[in-house]
Amino acid sequence: MEPMRLPVAESIEISSSGCNTGATLTPKEKRKALRKRLPPWFKTALPTGEAQDRFNATKSTIEGGALNTVCEEARCPNIHDCWGRGTATFMIAGEECTRGCRFCAVGTIRKPLPLDPEEPKRLAEAVKDMALSYVVITVVNRDDLPDGGASHYRECLDAIHNVRPDIGLELLCSDLDGNLEALSQLLDGAPLQVFAHNVECVPRMDSKVRDPRASFEQSKMILEEAKRIRPDILTKTSIMVGVGETDKEISETMRDLRTIDVDLLTIGQYLQPSDRHLPIDRFPEPAKYADWDTEAREIGFKGVACGPLVRSSFRAGLLKDEAYGALPAVTRSQTNSAITHLTFSDSLPEKV
Repeated sequence: MEPMRLPVAESIEISSSGCNTGATLTPKEKRKALRKRLPPWFKTALPTGEAQDRFNATKSTIEGGALNTVCEEARCPNIHDCWGRGTATFMIAGEECTRGCRFCAVGTIRKPLPLDPEEPKRLAEAVKDMALSYVVITVVNRDDLPDGGASHYRECLDAIHNVRPDIGLELLCSDLDGNLEALSQLLDGAPLQVFAHNVECVPRMDSKVRDPRASFEQSKMILEEAKRIRPDILTKTSIMVGVGETDKEISETMRDLRTIDVDLLTIGQYLQPSDRHLPIDRFPEPAKYADWDTEAREIGFKGVACGPLVRSSFRAGLLKDEAYGALPAVTRSQTNSAITHLTFSDSLPEKV
């Protein structure tokens, strides 16, 4: 089935020059007019009962502690699902990034403010009393720092582990500008269950989607070296669709990632954060995500989540558990975000 390409939000006539009846729009108005409508399957369910209480408590603590979460900064559609399940993703090392990827909603700055030495302590104090079972730490790129921020990231991980050793930890890391020595110092003995780094897109689309300092090969190198340094932890990555890739390239990229033993994979739809960001190329039908889910499992990924609203930290704790034999994260209750051909009964162990 061909991927769905939707009509633009409104039909307009744009005047090229002269005096006529056509509408003359500013560049900003033109970009806005060309943004695509979302398909009808882009819906999420709000939490209820205990999940709603947990979501509210998490939100209150985060706001009270002046913490940054990628759930909010990246406008994640699954924020209610994750916070209601006791999982939160905190963004450290500042609110702005030194890179300017064309897909990302996080602000860009050439010279960010210095790292806050109190951030590890403040983060740990906030997490200590929260009803969380799994925490994802994600970072902005800090190309202004010699180690890319690796030592600061490690301090934040250690601080959380010291006050809540029961919490599972996942690091969604930058590529550290290819600094393998910094990566080694970050990972050596770190209290981590999952090391994640996103390749973001298929290799051909690097120059269109990502900052020039990023590349598929560099990202792949970081993931491969992380597995070599810490073979005891899971590695994870994420791919966006809708930025100009083909279905064949998605399949080829999945297989390429398995050659370096990446364990966990998420695939989700790119959504344009604003008129100034990269336009959406296509909206694959939900059935296509189910096909990718099946293919990823068949070629050896240990945990998989594919769907229009899946993001890299989608049900992160459940995805980690899946790799160790738990039910697939996508069958642990109905979700509008992830799509799979699996059913709950498929996930149950066979009776003997």
